Amino acid sequence: MRRLLRRHRAAEAEIAGEVAAAAAVATVPAEPDLQAAAFFDVDNTMMRGASIYHFARGLATRGMFTTSDLLKFAVGQAVFRLRGNENPEHIAVARETALAFVAGSKVDDVVRLGEEIYDEEMSDRIWAGTRALAQSHLDAGQRVWLVTATPVELARVIAQRLGLTGALGTVAESQNGVYTGRLVGDLLHGPAKAEAVRALARREGLDLTRCTAYSDSANDLPMLSLVGRAVAINPDSELREHAKKHSWPIRDFRTGRKATLTALPIAAGVGALAGGIAAGIALRRHYRSS
Repeated sequence: MRRLLRRHRAAEAEIAGEVAAAAAVATVPAEPDLQAAAFFDVDNTMMRGASIYHFARGLATRGMFTTSDLLKFAVGQAVFRLRGNENPEHIAVARETALAFVAGSKVDDVVRLGEEIYDEEMSDRIWAGTRALAQSHLDAGQRVWLVTATPVELARVIAQRLGLTGALGTVAESQNGVYTGRLVGDLLHGPAKAEAVRALARREGLDLTRCTAYSDSANDLPMLSLVGRAVAINPDSELREHAKKHSWPIRDFRTGRKATLTALPIAAGVGALAGGIAAGIALRRHYRSS
């Protein structure tokens, strides 16, 4: 009797399996669209606030950075953004200052800390609406790249965590796995972003007229104007006006909060570099004390 019962159950299980398999709906992967891609700014476009600031906060929780240093950095970013002090002279000074501190930092340490701090400080700051837009491009078979003044190592961590194709970011020179204190090229900011996108398009065979770019800042107008479709995400006042004038789509995920109050600090090109200064100082102190 028990043997018959086991056979009966086995037969029922087989039937259930066959029925379930027949009812399953397979998701057909999108055909790769090799000529189209999407480019996303990071700070206040993909993420609330400044990615490099959140990185500095993570260093602070590890005792590698003082709260006083963090406050000075935050105020500095806000001042640069609100006053619009992003002229070449300011950028050059900030760049030279940053390079004096980043020298000697280990690339592997930056990457490791970036992964840890993303999970702790950044993952819950991703705008769900922007991530959905990025996913829609992936679902259409298009590649999706982050384009940011943030150091490329941190930008790559964010891209990897979000399942994106890759990232374009500011590149610091390194030798034998240690930063030399020099940049390869310049900050990936303003017109440099457009040049990076143009170079990537040549390398990857992209048709820029079929590409889309997303940003919150008028600083990224060179990149936004380079592609066939530009979208303003959580735009500052200048970008909002430009988008309206040129009939660009506007998406605002801030639920009514003012752009300058979304998160403090709000990163711009120099603001992001200021975060690099902060991180460099912290890492340098860490190595000296170890």
